[in-house]
Amino acid sequence: MQFHHHGYVSGDPRVQPAAGVGLDRPEDLPDEVDVLIVGSGPAGMIAAAQLAQFPDITTRLVERRPGRLEVGQADGIQARSVETFQAFGFASRIIEEAYRITEMAFWKPDPARPENIVRAARTPDDPSGISEFPHLIVNQARVLDYFAESARNAPGRLEPDYGWEVLDLHVDEDGVSVRLARTAEPEEGSERTVRARYVIGCDGARSRVRESIGRELVGDQANHAWGVMDVLAETDFPDIRTKCAIQSHDGGSILLIPREGNHLFRMYVDLGETTDDDHGEVRHTTQAEVEARANRIMHPYEVTVKHVAWRSVYEVGHRLTDKFDDVPAELVGVRHPRVFITGDACHTHSAKAGQGMNVSMQDGWNIAWKVGHVLDGRADPSLLDTYSAERHVIAQNLIDFDRRWSKLMAARPEELSDPTELEDFYVKTAEFPAGLMTQYEPSMITAEAAHQDLAGGFPIGKRFKSHPVRRVCDGNPVQLGHHHRADGRWRLYVFADRPAPGVRSKAAEFAEWVSTDPASPVVAHTPAAVDPDAWFDVKVVYQQPHTEVDLGRVPEAYLPRVGPYELVDYEKVYAADPSDDIFEARSLNRDGVLVVVRPDHYVAAVLPLNAHEQLTAFFHGVTTTHGRKPARTP
Repeated sequence: MQFHHHGYVSGDPRVQPAAGVGLDRPEDLPDEVDVLIVGSGPAGMIAAAQLAQFPDITTRLVERRPGRLEVGQADGIQARSVETFQAFGFASRIIEEAYRITEMAFWKPDPARPENIVRAARTPDDPSGISEFPHLIVNQARVLDYFAESARNAPGRLEPDYGWEVLDLHVDEDGVSVRLARTAEPEEGSERTVRARYVIGCDGARSRVRESIGRELVGDQANHAWGVMDVLAETDFPDIRTKCAIQSHDGGSILLIPREGNHLFRMYVDLGETTDDDHGEVRHTTQAEVEARANRIMHPYEVTVKHVAWRSVYEVGHRLTDKFDDVPAELVGVRHPRVFITGDACHTHSAKAGQGMNVSMQDGWNIAWKVGHVLDGRADPSLLDTYSAERHVIAQNLIDFDRRWSKLMAARPEELSDPTELEDFYVKTAEFPAGLMTQYEPSMITAEAAHQDLAGGFPIGKRFKSHPVRRVCDGNPVQLGHHHRADGRWRLYVFADRPAPGVRSKAAEFAEWVSTDPASPVVAHTPAAVDPDAWFDVKVVYQQPHTEVDLGRVPEAYLPRVGPYELVDYEKVYAADPSDDIFEARSLNRDGVLVVVRPDHYVAAVLPLNAHEQLTAFFHGVTTTHGRKPARTP
């Protein structure tokens, strides 16, 4: 965390100085806004936290509830989501309060006495170390609280406007008219209209935003019901504090998930098949019936519920809209979208794979930084076309995965092709539920893989996988990716060739070019009135041990002067850790390589250090030209 560069900070350094709309934010919802976010779920709150980093953009979030969510339905947090929390500054705090999943137990009928269950296997949750961050369980409400804090402490000082629901909206050439109704006293029932340049719909499966743009959730109903409950209970089941998949002899199953706090746990209890003419009757299943079913499945163990924190009954359904914005397929490229839908508003599935909240957050982050870049003049509106194109594919992949996982969880043991099919599937697909299988196709913000061989460990289109390095200025071991904050900046990671700083090298030549040449994205696209690293964060990682890197000979491009006092930022110069060499671990070419990373952590391009024209061409298609005075030649 960096602070003091604008003067001494005596309070909480996580509270950034207010700027722009955050200096005098009106308490009442304005008649006109730049962005209106509808819904304060995971997608809405991460979008708010990201857009609050753009203080010259008026963003407001409306929520029909009268206040914060108190009890959330979702609880599973992927490793990819924890990486995202790091970008928003609260990973360590939420890890401390969460339950950490390290393994999963699989219980099956005892071959000798099938009416009883026995533990058949234990599998590690992350056997291959796909992330340095853990798989967590924590109440959705707490996740929203942390994002709300991030938005409130950001320069834009964004706070949700509770007690408003969307009735409908209308899109025209200049923006969107949104009709709202008050859901809270003293003006409950009153209506008003707000004009917005863009609307981000995060209002759930019954989304009014989706309905207003003519999108429809289409898919299938699996006709299989589950009762879910968060409870405090007394039990003799020995793995009550371990994530478990429990299959009984009669086909009934339970997914057991311990909750944070060491006492609460969640059970997804298999209620069996439903008929086509059920008409939702299964949703009236009582708590007593769910508990009885759970005890039948867990025999010979018993569970006696003492307190129910939350419960529900649902049927598995997999539904998806054809597109995640308001532009018909035939008009893509003719006009740009004004309205976007995220999360359950555009894709629904079961809760047992723990994907809903996680995928929704990535939806919200994906569209928020793009809208921010368009509105503050960094990018052409064509950037907004990439949201639906990227996220629709991910949603379809999620539904395909969840359909398979739900089918395996509901299957009778004798219906499986192999006795270990369920646990084998869990292990083999670990990267998907961890949120790390996402790989975006080539587009205006994701380059072709022509030079992928230069950085095999950073696949283009996938998230930038962090790795330990040494910070040269102080010798501290740090995770390189943990310094990529959700501040809207592109990252240019220069993995230097062999010569040390001060010796003529590709890394030195790149530094001179990127800071002085009018064709450089830093020079061509960064406004003159802001810090040289305001839009592009250029970092260098040397191959030599940090003790062999002389900061006095490092090019100025890697040591920019920032803030009103033009202080040198020393935290952009790193060295490989001899005990865990990033060049070796990420298959980086020893002759040097440039890795370009998007504001949302995804690798956008891999290029040779001397591929100046290719880098210029890439950003020419992404960012608008502003231009700043080139830095002095080193």
